[in-house]
Amino acid sequence: MYELKTKETDSSVIEFIENVESPKKREDAYKLLDIFTETIGYEAKMWGPSIIGFGAYHYKYQSGHEGDAPLVGFSPRKAKISLYFATGDTKREELLKGFGKHTTGKACVYINKVADIDVDVLKSLINQSVRFLKETYTNH
Repeated sequence: MYELKTKETDSSVIEFIENVESPKKREDAYKLLDIFTETIGYEAKMWGPSIIGFGAYHYKYQSGHEGDAPLVGFSPRKAKISLYFATGDTKREELLKGFGKHTTGKACVYINKVADIDVDVLKSLINQSVRFLKETYTNH
């Protein structure tokens, strides 16, 4: 059976951020930690070795694949900072129009630094993603 790689762990979020090589990325990680925490009030948890997630939901696809994932999160990666929002949410595209400098993947929005984006739009993206997931999946 398929085993999820990204699971919630007991690793320290602060310890993880302290080990981010780039001082600028480390500083941005702390800014994002504050923004995400203040916006939705969930405690930050490590998911897998490198994702800082907030809240959790249980999903089940029509294929039968199911698992747990953070409602929202981020990861200060070497190349860019990955922001994790709900996939399939049509309102995300609309919000991203005023977000600032970014690129997108299927589930991720990539930024170079917090200074490139509109923090108010980030807060809207966080809230919208949580709202969408709570409406789409039954929370546990």
